[in-house]
Amino acid sequence: MFILANLISAAAQILDIALSAYMWIVIIAALISWVNPDPYNPIVRFLHSVTDPVLRPIRRRLGFGFGIDISPMIVILIIIFIRRFLVSSLIEMALKIKS
Repeated sequence: MFILANLISAAAQILDIALSAYMWIVIIAALISWVNPDPYNPIVRFLHSVTDPVLRPIRRRLGFGFGIDISPMIVILIIIFIRRFLVSSLIEMALKIKS
């Protein structure tokens, strides 16, 4: 059973790293949006192509009620929740399977 436990633990760690990387991408995209970047810059295009599919539905539902786009903050909170709940649960499940 230790192989299954190690598999679950590795999947949890990879998920944690991927969620951390995506959270930083969202933060960088939000920061870049403050300075009115060149829309043809490849980095800006990459950031928009990666973050817009997630941010757009949240923007549509929330709108710009306060004059500020809070969709990146919502996405970051969702990522933190997933990291705390799902990744921690997977790691604990792996530890219980090992013992």
